Amino acid sequence: MAIAALALFAPWIAPQNPYDLAQLDIMNGRLPPSAEFWLGTDDQGRDMLSGILYGLRISLGVGVGSAVIAGIIGSALGLVAAYAGGRTEAVVMRLVDLQLSFPAILVALMILAFLGKGVGNVMLALVIVEWARYARTARGAALVERRREYVEAAECLALPRWRVMLFHLLPNCLPPLIVIGTIQIARAITLEATLSFLGLGVPITEPSLGLLIANGYQYMLSGKYWISVYPGIALLITIVAINLVGDQLRDVLNPRLQR
Repeated sequence: MAIAALALFAPWIAPQNPYDLAQLDIMNGRLPPSAEFWLGTDDQGRDMLSGILYGLRISLGVGVGSAVIAGIIGSALGLVAAYAGGRTEAVVMRLVDLQLSFPAILVALMILAFLGKGVGNVMLALVIVEWARYARTARGAALVERRREYVEAAECLALPRWRVMLFHLLPNCLPPLIVIGTIQIARAITLEATLSFLGLGVPITEPSLGLLIANGYQYMLSGKYWISVYPGIALLITIVAINLVGDQLRDVLNPRLQR
């Protein structure tokens, strides 16, 4: 929550708007941490603390946004596959197997090489590489719930299929989807940082944490460690915090672990 709050209120907390070129002074480039610039500056004179806070907004926005969209698409396909069965299930699951057979970073790189940079394109690439995990999780949970008595009761009432899936199956499949969604947010942030580090992620005018790390990589051996190290620490803390939340949600939502 603290990390999300820092990202949300970055415009009011950050001492500088790193996206406003009028506030940047090239003469302040690569300054070490000091009383004026707590975490130093990068090669463009951008305050690193401000860059990290604004970079959190981009990273969390891309991660959460892509995870939500991929979750909706993947969960819907997984529920339809489990409930319909037959040829529909076979087609959906073969698409899932095909998607998961390719490395996520390779698929994302090919998509962005074709579409180009941009926050929207990065989110689209992440949705394409993430939806299959939600579909497999939703199908597995729905197959278990499909044999429950409440589903049979709903079918005996001649309820429409969409209503059975939306109001009966989906609520009981949410716990594992919430857990996998939390993990996928961390995975999406990591993948976005990797793409930005490689130069195929967000544009340089809207730097995320990955791009901030890439900007200081060439100065690591010259003693100007703060340009890459501090954004890297912020990225590490963010991913660890999200994974801890996911582990806690797994323990809370899994009745087998409750004593």
